[in-house]
Amino acid sequence: MRYLPAVLVLAVLTAGCGSDSSKTEKKVEKPLEPLTGRQAFQQAFPQARGWAPDAQPMQIKSILLEGVKAAPGKAGAWQMTFVSPGRSRIKTYTWSSIEAEGNLHKGVFAGPDESWSGPRGQEQPFLVQAIKIDSDDAYEAAAKKSADYIKKNPNKPVTFIAEWVKRFPNAAWRVVWGESGGTSDYSVYVDAATGELLEKTH
Repeated sequence: MRYLPAVLVLAVLTAGCGSDSSKTEKKVEKPLEPLTGRQAFQQAFPQARGWAPDAQPMQIKSILLEGVKAAPGKAGAWQMTFVSPGRSRIKTYTWSSIEAEGNLHKGVFAGPDESWSGPRGQEQPFLVQAIKIDSDDAYEAAAKKSADYIKKNPNKPVTFIAEWVKRFPNAAWRVVWGESGGTSDYSVYVDAATGELLEKTH
C-alpha cells in the first residue's frame, strides 16, 4: 500500500502533460479557393432571394486581396449588389476567401440594406440570365485582343466588373487592367450574354 501514492502521483502527472500538449495544438484554417464572378454570384444569390424574392443583380465586382493568388478571371473576394424593385431597397453582399480588412468575412456576408429610388443613369438592374459568360471567359476574350498591352504591363492587376452599360444591348463584363475602372488606362468590355468583344478603352 505504501507504493500507491507514488503511482497515483505519476498517473496525475502523465495526464497533466497530455492535456497541456493538446492545448498547444492549433488548427490552421485554410482559405477558400478563389472563385470566378459567376461562382461567387451563385453563392450570394440564394441569400439575396431570401432577403427579397424579386432581387435582381445590379453589379458584380472583384476585390483585389493581398496574399491571395488567383488565376485569370478569378478573385479572392467579390462584391455583389442587388436591388429589390418591389421594396425599393438595395443591398450588397460580399464573398471572400479569407477574413480581411474592409469588412470582408470568409464566405458570404450580407451588408445592410438601404433605400433605392429606382433605375437611374448607369445604375440599372439586369436579369440573372444575362450572365451566361463567366469572368474567366471574359478575361480570355479580352486578353486575346490585348496581347501588346499585357506584354508591356505583365504584372498589372486585373479587376472585373459586370453591370448594365447603356451603350450595349446586354449586361457586360468590364475587364480592367488596374485596381479600379476610374484609375485604369486600359479596359475591355465583353458581352456577358454572348462573349463578344464590345469595346476597348484607353
